[in-house]
Amino acid sequence: MPKDINRRDFLKLSGLSLGGLAFSKSFEGRELSPRDAIATVRVSVDEVRIFKEPSYHSDVVSTRPRDQLLYIYEKFINPEGPDFNPNWYRVDDGFAHTAYLQPVETNLNQVLSTIPEGGQVFEVSVPLTQSYRDTKSYGWEKLYRLYYKSNHWVTGIKEGPDGALWYQLTDELLYINYYVLASHMRPVPNSEFTPISADIPQGKKRVEVSIAEQRLWAYEENEVVMDTKISTGIPGLASSNGIPTATPRGSFNIISKMPVRHMGDGQVTSDVFAYELPGVPWVSYFHETGVAFHGTFWHDNYGNEMSHGCVNMLPEEAKWLFRWLTPANEPGERIQKGYGTRVIVS
Repeated sequence: MPKDINRRDFLKLSGLSLGGLAFSKSFEGRELSPRDAIATVRVSVDEVRIFKEPSYHSDVVSTRPRDQLLYIYEKFINPEGPDFNPNWYRVDDGFAHTAYLQPVETNLNQVLSTIPEGGQVFEVSVPLTQSYRDTKSYGWEKLYRLYYKSNHWVTGIKEGPDGALWYQLTDELLYINYYVLASHMRPVPNSEFTPISADIPQGKKRVEVSIAEQRLWAYEENEVVMDTKISTGIPGLASSNGIPTATPRGSFNIISKMPVRHMGDGQVTSDVFAYELPGVPWVSYFHETGVAFHGTFWHDNYGNEMSHGCVNMLPEEAKWLFRWLTPANEPGERIQKGYGTRVIVS
């Protein structure tokens, strides 16, 4: 805790942090969902279309912009597809495909009074939250917008621009500090790093990925312990550094694991449309060009090729795989390197 916050100030500012949602205006002023809504989703791209019927061939009745929240009244599978992802939602004024609608929740947290030396992994527990830099020249300036289920290294705590407690985040790619409202962040307990099936020898575990089926299987000997849809790389393209975006095929091994990774162009910017993905969670690398399994908070279109080469997964499934794969990670480790579990991509 910084020296400028004493115990009395901490208690006062903790109450401010939990006193309300700093992002309520982003939620159209609606803090309570309708009684018949079953879920809430966030628009994760520039714009999504709302259709009169659950079909891309139906009339478009409206659109919704990036980061707007929608209430969901029904989720169902349309037999007419699309085949790779036939899931649709019923929303207020029609139907929307699930592809770019991220399921989210709003869970506020008690603020920790101290942060472990070296930092701790925290997870965003609200649909979105705005981070800021505290600059000498211009004071508090907007930086990245952070999203539900993204992970971040918290390394300190201080009074924020609204007088509440804010956590200091340290970006492991750019080595800069910025801040976010503390109550919007859930500390990831040590128990969520505990290895899964640690008694199974490394040689008895393997992961198989089918690009054709967009599916992943994790095996312990010949027993399937995970079977799930994924999204691999888009073929026929190249990233900004010239590396093909298709997921490489072949036999590999896990080479390193990181619970938090800033992916993208490495810009220090508040532009929500920039290619910046701070806080990508539960990253398990298996190829020297930076191809990895990791959690994804920018789409829900599993079963379709979507990535720049990595294997996109639901955050909770990526976390399970992260814990199951070798080498094992300890809480507080930013990166764990080692010759790990076999990965077969076909």
